[in-house]
Amino acid sequence: MEELAARLTDPALIVAVLVSIAVFATLYTIAIPYLERGDLNKRMKAVSTERELIRARERTRMNAETSRGRTSLRTNNNRSVRQIVEKFNLRQALVDDATTDKLKAAGFRSQNALNVFLVARFLLPFLTLTLTAIWIFGLGNMADKALTVRLLITVVGGYVGFYLPNIYVSNRMTKRQHSIRRAWPDALDLMLICVESGISIEAAMRRVAEEIATQSPELAEEMVLTTAELSFLQDRRTALENLGNRTQLEGVKSVTQALIQAERYGTPIAQALRVLAQEGRDERMNEAEKKAAALPPKLTVPMILFFLPVLIAVILGPAGIQVSDRF
Repeated sequence: MEELAARLTDPALIVAVLVSIAVFATLYTIAIPYLERGDLNKRMKAVSTERELIRARERTRMNAETSRGRTSLRTNNNRSVRQIVEKFNLRQALVDDATTDKLKAAGFRSQNALNVFLVARFLLPFLTLTLTAIWIFGLGNMADKALTVRLLITVVGGYVGFYLPNIYVSNRMTKRQHSIRRAWPDALDLMLICVESGISIEAAMRRVAEEIATQSPELAEEMVLTTAELSFLQDRRTALENLGNRTQLEGVKSVTQALIQAERYGTPIAQALRVLAQEGRDERMNEAEKKAAALPPKLTVPMILFFLPVLIAVILGPAGIQVSDRF
């Protein structure tokens, strides 16, 4: 046992492990962009499905005599998940407007996604509570701790399971907003060119979605969906407001308000789009400068751990070899 402890605390072994981890992290960082698969086709298919849902809903609203069964031809809700939500009345207990907006901002707009989210929040606490109890009491871990401490940790495990779906949705929303925020100034420039050439807002958004799809599939998805809503909804203001609510970004909301005012008062929107695009670029530059300013403190620890030992070995290594040869 002492020999194993001595091996594990050997400085040479620790340095080798740290260097191996650094090499693996470097290779992973370089290789991960080439291993990721683009999901543009999947996103466009989801947008097409959403557009068909809007068409079906508006057609049903305008034709009151349409049978009730036709409105659900394109719904793909999981029946078992929906039954759990309805049986325990989870929608009233766990959902509010903020949760719905957060799901939409994360890209989960369908009713089935909401049902899955509710069922996950309902079942995961019991699952994590059971696993934590088995790990502590069944496997005998933390036996030296008091019973109250073990019970507290078990309850904390249940709370972690309750908030796991929220954490996942928040991460998805953050990544999606980051992608939209980066591509939004370029999209405004393209929209400005289209508007100044005499193209309507719907056609401009459709054209911008085609051009920006490779840079930000999320933004292209939102623009295609907004184009569909502008075509099928009676109130164009609602379609533009939905774009801002789905993205939860102040820059997007500012543009939608400018478009709403232009629709209402008949004012030109070219100058407003130009100013908003410049503000978006300035905001993106400020964020890049903040990240660059935060890098030196973050690089201090890696430099001390990885570069300083190598530098010391290179400088003092030859002197140490000469001293060892003499004695």
